[in-house]
Amino acid sequence: MTARGRCAGGDVALAAPGPGGEPAAVAAADSPALDARPGRAGGATALEALRVPDTLSARVPAEQRGAGRDDVRLLVSRGRAVAHHAFRELPEQLRAGDVLVVNTSMTLPAAVNGRVGGERVVVHFSTRGADGRWAVELRAPRGAGVTGPRPGGPAGAVVRLPGGRALVLEEPLGPATGARLWWAQAPERVPELLREYGRPIRYGYTDRDQPLSAYRTVFAVDSPDGSGSAEMPSAARPFTVPLVAELVRRGVLFAPLSLHTGVASAEAHEPPYPERFAVPAATAWLVNAVRAAGSGRVVAVGTTAVRALESAVGADGVVRPAEGWTDLVVTPRRGVRVVDGLLTGLHEPQASHLLMLEAVAGREALRRGYEAALQERYLWHEFGDVHLILPDEEHNAPDCFSNEW
Repeated sequence: MTARGRCAGGDVALAAPGPGGEPAAVAAADSPALDARPGRAGGATALEALRVPDTLSARVPAEQRGAGRDDVRLLVSRGRAVAHHAFRELPEQLRAGDVLVVNTSMTLPAAVNGRVGGERVVVHFSTRGADGRWAVELRAPRGAGVTGPRPGGPAGAVVRLPGGRALVLEEPLGPATGARLWWAQAPERVPELLREYGRPIRYGYTDRDQPLSAYRTVFAVDSPDGSGSAEMPSAARPFTVPLVAELVRRGVLFAPLSLHTGVASAEAHEPPYPERFAVPAATAWLVNAVRAAGSGRVVAVGTTAVRALESAVGADGVVRPAEGWTDLVVTPRRGVRVVDGLLTGLHEPQASHLLMLEAVAGREALRRGYEAALQERYLWHEFGDVHLILPDEEHNAPDCFSNEW
């Protein structure tokens, strides 16, 4: 099978987990972690000039705005053409033989109150390392259930947790996250701790705390070891059981994989850091079969699904079963090899995720889509509206081979 991926770049290599629990690399061999062009330090995107007003933040789930999950709005980009729909109309935008690749990771109640000496903190449990340590972020309580940034560390600090448990901070996670995330020796049975004392991570643009059910998708399944995502793989949130059944009735296929997401940051423009993923053999087989037959398009549901799937495909365009850690960062220079389309939320103009969207859609198509979303007052963030990016099959491929790159 030859690679039909769009704007495809270098090879993909798997490695075993590193010593000390550092996640192993699953990366494009000739692809930089971030776009290094002058003027694009820190992974800046073509949408930096856009500003999303606070009034467009989705502050509560759709169900609390008098609607159903599948009543959120759906922005559809086909190449540079933009159309507006309700999410429940998704079956009309897809066709028999298309494959929706979905992330089955379960959202964890990953925020727990704690103390460092006499200081109150909120601990965000982000990622469980290969050696049993956890990557954690300490946040400063700001009242009304929200938190603000707090410097990480120091090394050796003891964080007292409920139930007589404690964390011991050891070292920063890595240069990509600065001092915000730290590896910590954690108590045994962290999933049990989270179930008993945890709550979903919440950001300041939301109005109030929400039950854990508001942060879980219809595709989420429990992991045998209690692992899951610190934050919801939110692109799949609008799916409902009846909508999934309708898609299946129309011949749309579903391919599951998992990628356990770590915490995001509302304060820092950072690249994604390594995360655990698994692409099962059945998903690899299905995606390869559909692509070989030319019978449908591979549409990832969320940037997490793109990262996992693209971490399992080689330069030959073949997806292979894979699991472990990925530090792959998809940029327009690296491109995508197996994903034809993407269903995703609306991201902040400074978010590094937009480099991935540029790789799938092309820069001009992405710009037009986001300008239309602002003009039509779409809602941002995990409880907001969604964006379906499909290839323009009647015109040229995405414009990610421009001289600018």
